[in-house]
Amino acid sequence: MIGRLVVVGLGLIGGSFAKGLRESGLCREVVGVDLDPQSRELAVELGVVDRCETDLATACQGADVIQLAVPILAMEKMLGLLAGMDLGQAILTDVGSAKGNVVRAAGRAFGTMPPRFVPGHPIAGSEQSGVQASNSALFRRHKVILTPLAETDPSALATVDALWRALGADVEHMQVERHDEVLAATSHLPHLLAFGLVDSLAKRNENLEIFRYAAGGFRDFTRIAGSDPVMWHDIFLANRDAVLRALDSFRGDLDVLRDAVDAGDGPQLLEVFQRAQAAREHFGRILARRARKGTLNANDDHKEARS
Repeated sequence: MIGRLVVVGLGLIGGSFAKGLRESGLCREVVGVDLDPQSRELAVELGVVDRCETDLATACQGADVIQLAVPILAMEKMLGLLAGMDLGQAILTDVGSAKGNVVRAAGRAFGTMPPRFVPGHPIAGSEQSGVQASNSALFRRHKVILTPLAETDPSALATVDALWRALGADVEHMQVERHDEVLAATSHLPHLLAFGLVDSLAKRNENLEIFRYAAGGFRDFTRIAGSDPVMWHDIFLANRDAVLRALDSFRGDLDVLRDAVDAGDGPQLLEVFQRAQAAREHFGRILARRARKGTLNANDDHKEARS
């Protein structure tokens, strides 16, 4: 058990982290910090936190763990404020989706990398946003990637790892650079393509008539274009180099497909489609195994609760 958990930023991710740990009983007190008065009021009303503070320094006094869940481009400002405080032995962690950006910001803010800083990224979310969307089960059966540095205190890493696992997350450790490359390819690029495709079609038809003829495939592929534009604007800028490498690589593959269609090269198209189908089936099996593992863990939890 830890004493005081402070969550800075009470949106979907920060709110779900706070609510889940508050309900688990692993924290004696959960304190929220948010600029929005309505979010602070709702967080207490909905049981997401025990109390809220408007002043960061007041909230962090005596904190054991401080979770930064602010927008990625606001991380440096928050880290700069924290660097001017006496945090004692508090563990500092974050949920930013571009780890290189956050790590560099921490280095600039503190001068040297704080040993009790544990960068992290939960790969979970929803099209819903705000503290009202907080869900204590949001991270269950989802990956959380921690990117410890050479300077990271092993005990701080173990604590953050344990908190995420208590929320049902599947925690992995990864190097910062590897994380940003992987997420650029598997998360950031798909969002960029979805935003780009929907916008491209919308621009062709001012009254959006074209979408009347879209079916399930278009719906499934473009679902993530309904995500928060401001948040994704920040992510693309924060992880710019890795996103550009992923985009350039994909553009080369897209050119191959265009050339095959232009040349009527059926074998080339079939080769690409069959390779993609096999890879997607492999991904489907990974998801199925993850779901089975989650079901088994849930059954074990129910058995322990009854005993």
